[in-house]
Amino acid sequence: MNKGKIALLVDSGTDVPKELIDQYGMYMIPLQIIYKDRIYTDKVDITPEEVYERLSVEIPSTSLPDGETITKIFEKIKADGYEKVLAVTISSGLSGTFNVIRLIAEEFEGVETFVLDTKNIGIGSGLQAIEAAKLIEADRSWDEIKTELTSNVAKAKVFFNVATLEYLQKGGRIGLVASILGNALKLNPIISCNGEGVYHTVAKARGRKKSLDKTFELVKAFVGNHKKFVLAVAQGQAVEEAETFYEKLKEQFPQAEKIYFGTISPALVVHTGPGLLGIGIQLLD
Repeated sequence: MNKGKIALLVDSGTDVPKELIDQYGMYMIPLQIIYKDRIYTDKVDITPEEVYERLSVEIPSTSLPDGETITKIFEKIKADGYEKVLAVTISSGLSGTFNVIRLIAEEFEGVETFVLDTKNIGIGSGLQAIEAAKLIEADRSWDEIKTELTSNVAKAKVFFNVATLEYLQKGGRIGLVASILGNALKLNPIISCNGEGVYHTVAKARGRKKSLDKTFELVKAFVGNHKKFVLAVAQGQAVEEAETFYEKLKEQFPQAEKIYFGTISPALVVHTGPGLLGIGIQLLD
């Protein structure tokens, strides 16, 4: 397996479920969660629940790890015998991770690196990373993998619902989502990433239930007549709604190759707040 000696590196904002990180031996660059009194490492020493519990007291900020941390991960990959690194990151339109990894990779000797800007966030990026892992496992050539992943970017989508726009506003991540009006009218926007990988409102609905119904319609429209695809549900303090949505997807899309289910990373919690439900789709044909 893996004759090409290709390592897969993701950042923690891609929300690849932990069991898949373990299964495929992915390396992970953890984002940092910064409180006034200390800095936590995403998915390592803080949980989403802990972030939620403290939101009323303090909304932390997030950032990339320093260059030294990333360089150490590259050194570990090289020491583990890999010759190439496939790095999959969340959108360069939302985070500096893509650029930092690219710059460090250019300076780092001894391994060849390709960094994929997924133009997506959370599980919308994660599904692209999971496909990357499968391509490596299938022993596809380096060039084939790069070509296929690049074409996958436009075939991946995430739709998410937030209970309030407050956190996206405070984190400065609001992008093209108009916020003031939405909060006043109790409109629940359904948010996605546009072609540049920046948040925008895809649709609005009044109230949560209508918003989730509308999300389901958007998923159906994106899948269209495609025969090969995977889906994923990611939630943050919205377990029951997420489970209901998951069952609905199973019923509606029996042909889906896989439907993943997971929790969003603490770093994303910071920007979305509680009550987040995200649906990822990766078309494969």
